[in-house]
Amino acid sequence: MVRTARHTQWAEDREPPLAATSDRPAIDTPLVRRLVDSQFPQWAGLPLERLAQAGSDHVIHRLGRQLSVRLPRYAGAIGQARKEHTWLPRLAPYLPLAVPVPVAVGQPGFGYPWPWAVTRWLDGEPATVEALGDSRETAVALAGFLTALRRFEPVPLTPDIDRTADSLRGRDPATRAAIAALDGVFDAGAMTKVWDEALDAPAWDRPPVWVHGDFHTGNLLTRDGRLSAVIDFGGLGLGDPACDMMIAYTLLSADSRSAFRTALGRVREVPSGPDDATWTRGRGWALATGLNAYTFHAATDPRVAAQTTRQINAALAG
Repeated sequence: MVRTARHTQWAEDREPPLAATSDRPAIDTPLVRRLVDSQFPQWAGLPLERLAQAGSDHVIHRLGRQLSVRLPRYAGAIGQARKEHTWLPRLAPYLPLAVPVPVAVGQPGFGYPWPWAVTRWLDGEPATVEALGDSRETAVALAGFLTALRRFEPVPLTPDIDRTADSLRGRDPATRAAIAALDGVFDAGAMTKVWDEALDAPAWDRPPVWVHGDFHTGNLLTRDGRLSAVIDFGGLGLGDPACDMMIAYTLLSADSRSAFRTALGRVREVPSGPDDATWTRGRGWALATGLNAYTFHAATDPRVAAQTTRQINAALAG
């Protein structure tokens, strides 16, 4: 489900095994090999190689040329395997960009405690601001993807897809703490103003719609310089569409951001266009998620520091 071999750094012999902590099991390639071979013997002969860590939620291996294996690193990610296996095959025919194709869900074993996923390998390179940030074509494609996702028929809420309680208000204490901690790195007064405006904006009062839930640059792939796929649907669910507006601040420039909002607003029959309140809440989502990532990762990961600094500054600029 991840990047092409040409552009992905293999991690074997370059990264140490991920040791166990109080809330994260130890994961290394021999463990993944045992899990695959014991549960899916039809793939026992395929080479298995760990990918350099691309995110914090999963350890990812490439299995042969056509498959990838994803093991959750912590308890908060354990629902993704089954969620994607259930919902992505239903959604995929209606979406204009490629999404992961689930193949199997593995079971706990050999001391590893959670379900894990096997998906089809998706060719592509990570989307970057440098390549796509100014692209109106990309902005329109993103709007088209969200529009198609929201057109999909809502279903009765179940715990795995119910995002109606995931609100900005619930992030208020952590966001204000981050604003105070980062005063001097960013403008605390400006951040507080943006955050207060987001909290004061009218809440979503219509039926919940389908959202990706983690719609940012790191979950987009490109091929031949064009947007090609959306990945990592762990946050997929029904809720307030404002959370997906964060892509306007993680990837797009001011001009392409305007094109994105305009393209969303053209679709009148979809009851989720970015009215002023939704757009304002979306700006709050971008600020809150940027501050959270910066607080936890920027000190040890220069890539995250650069990406989240841009995201926070874009949210402040509006």
